[in-house]
Amino acid sequence: MPPTDPAGGRPARRGVIEHPSPNHGARRGGALPDMVVIHYTGMKGFADALARLCDPSAQVSAHYLIDEAGQVFRLVPEELRAWHAGAGGWGAVSDVNSRSIGVELVNSGHSPFAAPQMAALERLLEGVMARWAIRPERVIGHACMAPLRKADPGPRFDWRRLARHGLAVWPGFEAAEAPEADPAGFSAAARAFGYPEAPEAALLAAFRARFRPWARGPLAPTDAGTLAALARAWPAG
Repeated sequence: MPPTDPAGGRPARRGVIEHPSPNHGARRGGALPDMVVIHYTGMKGFADALARLCDPSAQVSAHYLIDEAGQVFRLVPEELRAWHAGAGGWGAVSDVNSRSIGVELVNSGHSPFAAPQMAALERLLEGVMARWAIRPERVIGHACMAPLRKADPGPRFDWRRLARHGLAVWPGFEAAEAPEADPAGFSAAARAFGYPEAPEAALLAAFRARFRPWARGPLAPTDAGTLAALARAWPAG
């Protein structure tokens, strides 16, 4: 059975369903989006997530919500400032909401992301990135810009898949042994890549969830080497 448009009970088309949220404002200082921030909803299901993102009292929103079946709902026009990022930063950007497009994926945070959902995300990113000339290194997760507060989209999210399609970045040594570096330089490399100031443990958790989700234990030379390589290839602006 195809997914249903909650606004009218109609079978959902494969295009974008408009479901406006009141939770938005103007981008501050004339800013234009040059980033994408990917989230998981962390809620029981689609209906709860949609209700919260459209609830004025919740004061949260995103530009897009994608359900498990791959249906895309536009909640806030891209030209406007959605309220999805909150406190945090990436590189020189401190008001991430004014500089980004926010995409929420219906997922509890504990399950793999469904194939139709990932395919829909890829199609959406292709359009968003083309419209706003967003570079792949500027597609990040919520945990990247707020490692002290957030964990989404989490270690089950397939960043490597996005990178293979030019929609994100991934270390370029999959077929070779990862480089090693002095762990003492890990925090400096994190800042150079774009992560905000945060305790080393929080930075390590955010970095591993995205780039080394299988890694365990204390900060290792491979963590430092991988992050240093990322910072050299894609330094944050």
